[in-house]
Amino acid sequence: MFQYEKKLQYPVKIKNPNPRYAQIIISQYGGPDGELGASLRYLSQRYSMPFAELKGLLTDIGTEELGHLEMIGAIVYQLTRNLTIDEIKKSGFDTYFVDHTTGVYPLAASGMPFTATYLQSKGDVITDLHEDLAAEQKARTTYDNILRLVDDPDVRDPIKFLREREIVHYQRFGEGLQIATDKLDSKNFYAFNPSFDKHCMKNMNNNRKNR
Repeated sequence: MFQYEKKLQYPVKIKNPNPRYAQIIISQYGGPDGELGASLRYLSQRYSMPFAELKGLLTDIGTEELGHLEMIGAIVYQLTRNLTIDEIKKSGFDTYFVDHTTGVYPLAASGMPFTATYLQSKGDVITDLHEDLAAEQKARTTYDNILRLVDDPDVRDPIKFLREREIVHYQRFGEGLQIATDKLDSKNFYAFNPSFDKHCMKNMNNNRKNR
């Protein structure tokens, strides 16, 4: 299904290791809005997506997110390679080091390990696409925050590329939402189903009376 080319989607060549930066950037590896969660979200949602165009969209973006995960892993690795024990202690990297040495492990900048609760796959076209739109904006915000804290151009350059891809993905999901809306009708989209709306309003009114 996938063709793998043995090079990063965008080059990562960091000359100066910096474990402080690594502790920040690793959030996009295994944090709440990181690339691991994004790839799993989209590659899981595609199974229940009823429209071929949107199934393809989720497959393409989910696969690209795996490439972004690879880039973040390379950034973290290059920022922590060949560290001395003194550098580890002074940078505050010792708490990570004691559990993982300098291996790349999926966790957030806060230290929280990756969890599947970071992603959603609901099986509803509209719900999943809105989830995806929000996810891309949250990832873009995280990259914005990283760029506010990092001044090394070798690090900023690939981070800027990744940020731009979040914006492109947001635009593609917006187009996907329009495709879905055009294809759905009163049988499978609540917005076009008056009887569904009446049923919901009746339940809401009953709930208010019973409070």
